[in-house]
Amino acid sequence: MHILLIHQAFAALDEPGGTRHHEFAQFLAARGHRVTVIASPVSYLTGSTLAPAPFPAQEQSGDGVKVIRAYTYRALHKSFVHRVFAFVSFMSSSFFIGLGVRNVDLVWGTSPPIFQGFTAWLLARLKRIPFLFEVRDLWPQFAIAVGVLRNPVLISLSLWLEHFLYRHADRVIVNSPGYVAHVTKGGARNVELVPNGADPEMFNPSEAGLAFRSANHLEDKFVVLYAGAHGMSNDLGVVLESAGKLAEDRSEVCIVLLGDGKEKAALQKQAAGMGLVNLLFLPAIPKTGMAQALAGADACLAILKPLEEYKTTYPNKVFDYMAAGRPVVLAIDGVIRDVVEAAGCGIFAKPGDPSALAEAIRSLAADPGRSRMMGLAGRKYLEEHFSRKIISEKLLDILNSSIK
Repeated sequence: MHILLIHQAFAALDEPGGTRHHEFAQFLAARGHRVTVIASPVSYLTGSTLAPAPFPAQEQSGDGVKVIRAYTYRALHKSFVHRVFAFVSFMSSSFFIGLGVRNVDLVWGTSPPIFQGFTAWLLARLKRIPFLFEVRDLWPQFAIAVGVLRNPVLISLSLWLEHFLYRHADRVIVNSPGYVAHVTKGGARNVELVPNGADPEMFNPSEAGLAFRSANHLEDKFVVLYAGAHGMSNDLGVVLESAGKLAEDRSEVCIVLLGDGKEKAALQKQAAGMGLVNLLFLPAIPKTGMAQALAGADACLAILKPLEEYKTTYPNKVFDYMAAGRPVVLAIDGVIRDVVEAAGCGIFAKPGDPSALAEAIRSLAADPGRSRMMGLAGRKYLEEHFSRKIISEKLLDILNSSIK
């Protein structure tokens, strides 16, 4: 089977960002299948260049996954209008490259950004093969809720495209159970859940992460690590306020914000203005370095804005935290709270509430033994329910049944 994946935000294991699709592609290649990925040369997380011009730039990784980098307007961290230009430029360039990829059995489109889903649908129809549409984020619903997408015309066009793709996909997969009702209502048929998860073999829960702690002068600290995007949705301003409250009575606690995004510069300026000495910003790192970073944490943080829409999401980072055997401070309600509470691997803090977040961190810092037990419980639960291998087997079954 030859699978063509259209994925602007694709990140390999040696790049910053979510690596769900590279891990899936490695699994499929190891089973003897061919995977060709058309991706952007611009990192979706950092905005940095991943591949040199001219395009298309082709990479053949040692794990049997072929990546083709298509031209993309480099403006992901600018205004929304510039981001749309980036999306549309990739949509167009990936289409023409996709036409030249031969002997494909299935085209896999993934959203967000949703525009590339149209490219995947059109390529599948021209090649007369099945179209699999993956929903990783309820775009444009999330963009409207957070206030990024406001123009009525763009909203109408985005909603039309969303429902068009749901109706015309031969198979729809979602990465969270919270999305099933939404995509079904939008016209999707044959909806399958392929949840986010993690590969426990990438992480060692007994590792102390001494190199990470030493390099960042955290040897005597209770480290709370946030790893991920620094964007509007992530509500990291609340984390800064919590750090201010913790500085009053828990001087051993240090919050580390590891990653990149559009809001990072503003957050750094805000933190400096608040005089926070218990908060550290670190640059984004590849997935290959994440095990060492998480090993250096005593607890890990997941947070989103207190929006009703975000109750439907399964954030990737929570599963990495669980795989690393670290307790989760969870400032997100909904389906991911159900996972954390079922696993007994963390503490819920009311989203948008700096005092509640500070109190959750205090409770973990006050009882390191309990924190470690929570982390190990999360690791065990992930191995049983959200291991990447288990999830990949389910994906392979869906792919095989889609081309029969």
